[in-house]
Amino acid sequence: MNLQIFGKTKCFETKKAQRYFKERGLKFQFVDIARFGISPGEYQSIKKAVGGMRALIDEGSKEYENLGLKYLASESDAEALLLENPGMFKTPIARNGKEATVGFKPEAWSAWA
Repeated sequence: MNLQIFGKTKCFETKKAQRYFKERGLKFQFVDIARFGISPGEYQSIKKAVGGMRALIDEGSKEYENLGLKYLASESDAEALLLENPGMFKTPIARNGKEATVGFKPEAWSAWA
């Protein structure tokens, strides 16, 4: 099992996800997405698992409003902007191999244990 949590250090939902895995004795790797971002390969894998790019975007983030992501016509332009500005990702993103979830989803994670 190779669990990863992509999140932001000040995100309450990310802290809840970390606590969920710790309480069950599941080891995971935490990646501060705001600081380190996400690689294009990981992004493609997660995007496929969660059903598309729109599921990964935090429409309430400051970056989303400031950069005008909702006005971009091309999905490839929107993806490039998302990867350049990882603060727009909805967190936590929990990943177990090819499976992934966005947000606090203990019902899905229980199957990973």
